[in-house]
Amino acid sequence: MPLFWKPYKSEITSFIEELKAQRPTLEEEQRRGRALLWDKPIDREAQAEYRDARVPQQPYVYQTPTKR
Repeated sequence: MPLFWKPYKSEITSFIEELKAQRPTLEEEQRRGRALLWDKPIDREAQAEYRDARVPQQPYVYQTPTKR
């Protein structure tokens, strides 16, 4: 290892570290925002009903069926 070597830190990493230093509550705000949209309980019965109600799709949806 060279004598004057220092660990590399990308501009993005530096930016994120500065942002977290300026706004210490940033990560908690992100968790609350995620909880609003994504962290929802899953209704297993409804999921099973949706799965059972699926209609199989033809392999070529734009091709009309031919008579044999």
